[in-house]
Amino acid sequence: MTALVPASEIAVVGVGADGWAGLAPAAREALAAAEVVIGGPRQLALLPAGVTAERVPWPSPLRPAVPGLIAAHAGRRIAVLASGDPLFHGIGRTLAETVGADRLRILPHPSSVSYACARLGWPLEDTEVVSLVGRPLAGLTAALSDGRRLLVLSADADGPAQVAALLADRGFGASRLRVLEQLGADRERIVEGTAAAWSHPAGDPLNIVAVECAGPRSPLVPGLPDDAYESDGQLTKRHVRAATLAALAPAPGELLWDVGGGSGSIAIEWLRAHRSCRAVSVERDPARAARIGRNADTLGVPRLRVVTGPAPAALAGLPVPDAVFVGGGLTAPGLLEACWQALAPGGRLVANTVTLESEALLLTWYRRHGGELVRLAVAHAVPVGGFTGWRQAMPVTQWSAVKPAAESIEEEVQ
Repeated sequence: MTALVPASEIAVVGVGADGWAGLAPAAREALAAAEVVIGGPRQLALLPAGVTAERVPWPSPLRPAVPGLIAAHAGRRIAVLASGDPLFHGIGRTLAETVGADRLRILPHPSSVSYACARLGWPLEDTEVVSLVGRPLAGLTAALSDGRRLLVLSADADGPAQVAALLADRGFGASRLRVLEQLGADRERIVEGTAAAWSHPAGDPLNIVAVECAGPRSPLVPGLPDDAYESDGQLTKRHVRAATLAALAPAPGELLWDVGGGSGSIAIEWLRAHRSCRAVSVERDPARAARIGRNADTLGVPRLRVVTGPAPAALAGLPVPDAVFVGGGLTAPGLLEACWQALAPGGRLVANTVTLESEALLLTWYRRHGGELVRLAVAHAVPVGGFTGWRQAMPVTQWSAVKPAAESIEEEVQ
């Protein structure tokens, strides 16, 4: 006899391309006991006639509709259909964040990634997964590096061709691609080729793209070559950039304000530190702001938010940062004050300058708030006639400080 699920509990059932036949007994029981089943049209179509619950398709956009849709069926036994594992790029996360994990009974199915690794013989723990479902294609770039294995979750049937085109454009045309469709179903198939020579027509929209990267290596630490950026000269140079990122100390999930973005290099390399890092680049010049956006796409972090406008006015309304970098406009009235006040306790502020006027300002702030005041000097070897000598770049003065848990009223008003 099927045990009824309490009306207060929502059953979240993962289903694969094999539909009802691939479900475990507990998943079938949860669906049979439901009074309403919510899911995508494709998932709802997989249910047999024996499931008599009312079938409700998700509206679009989905996330804002979740609270109202669940509330509309309060008091009824609800089941939600998800693709594969509900907590792997699935509806399970949205439900947990919206109604609370304690209300969910999650019954997962093997994900498409598990199926793909099984078909390819790839260790799951060593395989990076990139989702393009509802995300920009440019985000794939950050994962590309010679010898890496990637599984790319396509948004639709055109996904494989788009992936191949991006790989070829980024210098990874020799990469081997295998497109795995309808994994676990009777119609499962695999097609393959190289990115540069990809000519397969669009196939099934339910697909995942396996990529064996063949192309340039991509370093993980800060300090990308300067020529990786499109720039008009307003660029934090490579060695200073590496030192600046070290002082900013990005950690997973943290938010950076990059004030006076220039070419966007600090914010971009902050985002490259971890996929959950967030950043806002503030740039007053519209041409430079557009350039920052292009650099972010090229280097695989299209999630960078670019705000065009002068600081400190353009900072109003931005979310509270964990770190702030000021790379330009230090002497603008009230800029450092606004950045310091915006930081939560424990937040970091780093400011760079090459001018004596701004250096004097940083000395004042160093005396007031402590931290570290350092001078970064870099020289490059260059030809001098038939010999070699040093060419000194302009020295950079850098002040960095951590905002303490509490400051005296006197310090705040100075």
